[in-house]
Amino acid sequence: MPIQILAPEVASQIAAGEVVERPASVAKELLENALDAQSSQIVIHVEQAGQRLVEISDNGTGITHDELRLAVERHATSKLQKADDLFHIHTLGFRGEALASIGSVSRLTITSRTENDATGAKIRVEGGSNGALEAIGCPVGTVVRVEDLFFNVPARLKFLKKEATERQQIDGLVTRYALAYPQVRFQLFQDERLALQTTGNGNRREALASLYGVETARQMLEVSMDETTMRIHGYSSPVGISRGNRKEITFFINGRWVSDGGLSSALLQAYHTYLMVGRYPLTVLFLEIDPEDVDVNVHPAKAEVRFRHPDQLFSLVQRAVKRALMAYAPAPQVSIPSWRT
Repeated sequence: MPIQILAPEVASQIAAGEVVERPASVAKELLENALDAQSSQIVIHVEQAGQRLVEISDNGTGITHDELRLAVERHATSKLQKADDLFHIHTLGFRGEALASIGSVSRLTITSRTENDATGAKIRVEGGSNGALEAIGCPVGTVVRVEDLFFNVPARLKFLKKEATERQQIDGLVTRYALAYPQVRFQLFQDERLALQTTGNGNRREALASLYGVETARQMLEVSMDETTMRIHGYSSPVGISRGNRKEITFFINGRWVSDGGLSSALLQAYHTYLMVGRYPLTVLFLEIDPEDVDVNVHPAKAEVRFRHPDQLFSLVQRAVKRALMAYAPAPQVSIPSWRT
C-alpha cells in the first residue's frame, strides 16, 4: 500500500480514539469544561449508559456566538497560547481537542450564551461535519448534548462493557468530582432516575456518603498536612474498612483526577503492617502543588502526570496518612496486676 495522507474524517476518528474511549470519557471531558467555566451548578443526563445520550448543562460563563464555531475545531482553546503555558495551567482542560474528538464520533449539539449576549447560539456537529450556527434563546451557561456515541464507528461499540459497568464508571466519575468540588451543586440522572445529588454547600462528607454510604463516610479518617510548597487533605479509611482491590483509591492533583503508581505506593506504605496482604484502603486525597512542579501533558486523556519532585510528594502522602492512622488508633490498654499479701 503506498504512503498517502489520511482523509480528514479518518484522521479525526483515529485521534478521537485517544480521548474518547467510552461514555465516561465523554462525561469527564464535558464535566471538566463545565468546571473550568466556573459553574456553580452542573446537571448530567445519561441514557442507555451514555451510548444513547450524555448531556451536561451548566450555569457557567458560556461561549460567545462568535467563538462557538471555533470551539468545535481541533486545537482551539482559550486556556493557553504557547508551550510554556503548560507549566502554569490552572484549568482542567487545555489541549482544545475534546469537543472536536467527541463531535467526530457522535451527534454533538452545543447551546450556549454568555451574560453579555442578548441571545445564545447553537451548533450541531455530526460525525465530524459541522452544521450552521444558529441564534437561539437560552439561559446563561452551556448545554452540551452528545447523542449516539460511536454511531459512525460501530467497531468501537463492541469494546464497550455491559451497560451496568458503563453506568458505574459514570457514577464513580461524577461522585469523585463532586468530592473535589463540594462548592458546586451536582445532579446526575441515569435514564431519568436521580442517581446523585449534592447541595453544593462545601461539605465533602455529604458527597463522601454518596460514594461509600453514610456509615462508612462517618468513619473515614480526615487527612491533612501543609508544607511550604505542597498541601494535602482528604479522607482515608480506618484499618477496619478495606477492599480487595485498588479501585477505591483516588487522587486529585490541583483539582484534576489522576492515576499515579507512585502515589498509590506511598499510600499503601502508610498502611504497611496495618492491613492484611491483598487488602486496600478507601482513599480520596486532594493534593495542591505549584503548577510548575507538575507536567499535565503526558497522557491523551490527561489521566497521568509527572512530578518535578516526586519523592517529596510521595513522602508527604505517606506521612500525612500515617499520622491520621496513628491519631485514630486507640492507645493500648495495659492491665496492672494487683498483688495481694
